[in-house]
Amino acid sequence: MAPAAADDWLRVDEAYGAQIQRRLELFSQARDAVLWMEPTALNAAREVLAEALAVLPSLGFTVGASDVTCPDGRVVPLDLNEPLLTLGMLVQEDICILRKHGAEHVLVGAVLCFPASWRLAEKAGKPLIGIHEPVQEYDNDLARRVQRLFDGVRAGRPLWRFNRLWYDDPELHQPRSATAPRRIEPDRKAAPYIRSERQCIVRMPVSDVVVFSIHTFVVAT
Repeated sequence: MAPAAADDWLRVDEAYGAQIQRRLELFSQARDAVLWMEPTALNAAREVLAEALAVLPSLGFTVGASDVTCPDGRVVPLDLNEPLLTLGMLVQEDICILRKHGAEHVLVGAVLCFPASWRLAEKAGKPLIGIHEPVQEYDNDLARRVQRLFDGVRAGRPLWRFNRLWYDDPELHQPRSATAPRRIEPDRKAAPYIRSERQCIVRMPVSDVVVFSIHTFVVAT
């Protein structure tokens, strides 16, 4: 983990247009699989959208009172009754919202178009350790360390990390059930694609929820 600038939890890169088109397809064809929110998380999701809107002008967006013009020319209406859907149509990042319940942070809402071998429906409403089942490396010690990161992150001082995965195809939408056999990663020397996620942990200043943002890169080897 490393510190990130306050506004560096969202990025626009050369894949923006293609990734947004894939997101729009998923919203049209499989909305329930990629979008979920507890009703009690509405105000927190609105805050996340508002915080994102403050960042977007520096990334090439034009933010108006009722809509946003995107770098690809699309105009997206601002719908405060559907803040995660609106955000999902604006940015490349998947956005997960976690709220502290007892000793753990629990997933209370997400727009997740590009999962790397997990399903939103199976993780909705679960704490961090439940979200990471059945990841063998996510033992109790790692779970405690991750929870400390979520407890310790401060508003205006995000944290970030990245991972690296090897895949046989470049499809961004890679859902996989926790009950399915574990994905066999292709040989790293022969795999045709590398997938990497830039993950940020961001504290919201008012609701105190934590955002876990995921910017996905897929490149040919």
